[in-house]
Amino acid sequence: MSGTENVRRRRNVLAASVAAGVLLAGGGGVYLATTASGDGTGAAARAADAAGPPPPLRLEGGSGGTDAGGGDSRGGPGIAPGEPDPGGGPNGTVYTAKGPLPQGPSSAAVHRPEGLVTSAEVTRLAEALGISGSPSLVGEVWTIRPEKDGSGPRLDVSRKAPGNWTYSWYDGGPAGDSCLKGKACPPPGESKPSPGGTPLSEAAAKAAAAPVLKALGQDDAKVTAAQVMNGSVRVVNADPVVGGLPTYGWSTGLHIARDGRAVAGSGMLKEPAEKASYPVVAAAKALARLNEDSKGTGPIGIGGCATDPPAVGVDGSGRPDTGAGREPAHGKPVSPRPPCETIVDRAAPDQVPVTAAVFGLAARDVDGERLLVPSWLFTADPKDGAPYTVAQAAVAPEYLKPPEKPSAAPTPAQPDGTAARVVESVRVEGDGRRLAVTFWGGVCSTYTVKAEEQPDRVTVRIVEKSDPERVCIMIAKDFTKTVTLEKPLGDRPVVDAASGEAVPRR
Repeated sequence: MSGTENVRRRRNVLAASVAAGVLLAGGGGVYLATTASGDGTGAAARAADAAGPPPPLRLEGGSGGTDAGGGDSRGGPGIAPGEPDPGGGPNGTVYTAKGPLPQGPSSAAVHRPEGLVTSAEVTRLAEALGISGSPSLVGEVWTIRPEKDGSGPRLDVSRKAPGNWTYSWYDGGPAGDSCLKGKACPPPGESKPSPGGTPLSEAAAKAAAAPVLKALGQDDAKVTAAQVMNGSVRVVNADPVVGGLPTYGWSTGLHIARDGRAVAGSGMLKEPAEKASYPVVAAAKALARLNEDSKGTGPIGIGGCATDPPAVGVDGSGRPDTGAGREPAHGKPVSPRPPCETIVDRAAPDQVPVTAAVFGLAARDVDGERLLVPSWLFTADPKDGAPYTVAQAAVAPEYLKPPEKPSAAPTPAQPDGTAARVVESVRVEGDGRRLAVTFWGGVCSTYTVKAEEQPDRVTVRIVEKSDPERVCIMIAKDFTKTVTLEKPLGDRPVVDAASGEAVPRR
């Protein structure tokens, strides 16, 4: 199906779908509600309903939040560095709606990526990015790579749906036939520094990204361009419309340079297909569930008091006398002395206003697959921070299976008993044999990188070792570990063993 046909089909679905939301207009106290016509179900969903009730879903973690159905917009799985915990940390969070919440549709369909990405689809995206050449299939990855010294544009697209793709422009490959030695030639494996200067305006960056979004069938996406990287590169993020509903966690990102050229990007090439339809709850019930999921974890650490509590008396038997169960001479009962409390014990949950609620689809892991699940997208607006989105699954609770409890002896993810982490990016260093691999991990684990070399690719794997008996706070940070290859990487793609996807180069 062509990109134009894809867009036309999506717009037709949009006109027949339900999208409900409530927004607090700034300062005036006026609440605006929008509802489109339709019953929230499509032909595929109705066919699934006719075949019987849909199977229950087991939500595995969030699009960035809790296991019970929530997620937030501040950093994919887990919590981004420097951002507050959407659950409020030890004290929890209470989200309070500033106005009436919408009812929403009675049912909505999950969407699942299907099929294989074709060479023609990759070519269409490459042309929109300004990349010449034909894609070649390397294992399970379509790739268009630069020639000679490795500098220039590179596009990698996973053949399996949803077709995760990464695009980069590499300026500093190992010195070769197109780079004469001298001050103007960067060291092997290093990129040229950013030219600096004033970035494009938001409007100009959005206009530059428009042809790429159109090739992806996402010209009806919600687009933002407020972020700037390296002082001169404007970041354009687009959240596509799928099945007539806004999405969360399924975005396309493009880095636009000062000259209007896309220098990096990532996203999904194939649109997920509509599957079974599920009864959904109204926004008020979803918000109540979100608050239940956002209760605090309790004090972290040893706890107790910084100083000894006041001394108590001793009764005739030599035991400490708290005064409980007796009356003093003046006849008033003596209350037992309260236990010592830390400051965190006494702190109230964070109060965060919710200023908008929109029904949409949020990316969630369901029984090992990445799906788009009907969800309420709440806009949280803390007084001491920027607004952010919190996604809460809207599927009726009777259709949700509880998360699997870890067994006493979990099955290791790797033959050597270690767990795998997803690789975020890789950088070639030195003579082209050393790879600096970046990934997210916990602060209490140790990590190593292993590489398996093949003639047409290099597969890297992050292995994690942790002590199950050690008490550790749940904080994520980014790590960069190096691994040395037997031969220079050259033009071979780097593939993540955990996800099977091509890893973007930095």
